[in-house]
Amino acid sequence: MAKKSKIAANERRRAIVARFASRRAELKEIIRTGTPEDRAAAVRELARQPRDASATRVRNRDSVDGRPRGHLTKFGLSRIRFRQMAHRGELPGITKASW
Repeated sequence: MAKKSKIAANERRRAIVARFASRRAELKEIIRTGTPEDRAAAVRELARQPRDASATRVRNRDSVDGRPRGHLTKFGLSRIRFRQMAHRGELPGITKASW
């Protein structure tokens, strides 16, 4: 189980990323296609935004207990939790491989 503070911080980051997503996309488009003056202004404005507005700062965590490592995106679980739930039959369509 991850610390509650780490889980809460990650959720706060998700909210900040969502709030700034459209403006960041506009600035990045200006940086990609604008004139040199517009690019410089867009870079400065992008740098003034909060650090947590960047989507790369959000950590993928297990949806059940918040474990940060071994995350399986398709299921939203860590590898350990996935294995436990699969063995108990809690994941529909998942069976243990045998050959």
